[in-house]
Amino acid sequence: MMENGSNQEFEEAHRLWISQHAEQREGEAKGRLLRGHNYAEKLFVQNVWWPLFESLDQLHPEVEIYDWNRKSQFLDFAYLPQNGARFGLECDGFQSHIKDMDREKFSYALNRDSYLTGMGWRMLHFAFDDIQNRPEICRMLLQLALAPYLTRSRTGGPVLASAEKDVLRYAWSLGRAVRPKDVQLHFELNFRTAQKLLQSLSGKNLLQPVGSGQRVRFYEPKAMHPDQIW
Repeated sequence: MMENGSNQEFEEAHRLWISQHAEQREGEAKGRLLRGHNYAEKLFVQNVWWPLFESLDQLHPEVEIYDWNRKSQFLDFAYLPQNGARFGLECDGFQSHIKDMDREKFSYALNRDSYLTGMGWRMLHFAFDDIQNRPEICRMLLQLALAPYLTRSRTGGPVLASAEKDVLRYAWSLGRAVRPKDVQLHFELNFRTAQKLLQSLSGKNLLQPVGSGQRVRFYEPKAMHPDQIW
């Protein structure tokens, strides 16, 4: 649960984000944004996306796409980094996406995802129950999906050595705190080298050391800006 200050920051960022996208749209695209971005979608942004990135840059709500018959459809979200990659993010409720589906709708949903995958989209689905009650699972899965595409370095940010990039991707993909021993075993390094790599990433403000007194037990990945993906 976010603290009051962080929650206020999110609410203001979310309000401006929706307002900016609404101003850039017209017709049905604008109407769909105002009608379709509701409780579940906002909760995904608040519980899953925001804690990881603390930014809504490059995340687009209610994005119009077309199927193989040129039929208009809307994705709950599209993450569209500047290099041209495309991630589709969907919040699926059991009632609307499973229980109320007939066979034709079920087939269409599967075919649509396969079509979009063939067209270069990377589709990620999150259950509403998890978004609401187990958001840490959604964050872990989102981290796992995006971790392989961490950029070499963010413009104006810290310069990372090749080994540091590998460790940062690994830490992100775990979806939990990382220990020196984890790095040691995964990369077949000696303990001292693994510890130095984690300390270096901590010094560059990319990992948060956690421990008691002078002893650091593990490191937690920090919130990252979307520019640090791809």
